Amino acid sequence: MISFYIKEVKPFMAKLLTGGTFDNLVLKSMEIQTFTDFIISGNFNEPYFTKEELSERGDRHFIPWSDVRGIAYSIIKGNKTPLTLKLVLQLSPSDAIRLVKNRGIGLKEEEVGGLYMNIRFEKGELHIITGVAIKAFTMDRSLEQAWDDSVRQFLAKQDISFDEE
Repeated sequence: MISFYIKEVKPFMAKLLTGGTFDNLVLKSMEIQTFTDFIISGNFNEPYFTKEELSERGDRHFIPWSDVRGIAYSIIKGNKTPLTLKLVLQLSPSDAIRLVKNRGIGLKEEEVGGLYMNIRFEKGELHIITGVAIKAFTMDRSLEQAWDDSVRQFLAKQDISFDEE
């Protein structure tokens, strides 16, 4: 786990809310506090979909950030910044498995619980804290280090200015 302090909030928020920069990630949860509290769960509500729609989705029973990004933007846009924003994004399961395999990490697919980016905006400051969930006991921190490195590289590639804390 590592914490990144995002130096330039406005350009970051533009990438998060209006661009496709984070669209390959999955929404786990979102809380936005403006004139009221908005809480959105990233849970997939299967009964909402027809059998045909479920068939088209295949095994993707998660909510891509791209499906919710516009809603978040409509809540936040305006002259005032939100009081707080708490957003938990997750690397898709298939991308997480690809990272494990590409880095030669000795975990089975079913042992990888999730790779997370916790985005927090509060009191004018923005932080990203990485997180890893593993479904088996291990002292090996290879996955955590690989995810931290991946997020660091992602931020640099996207020209997001940050300091590590």
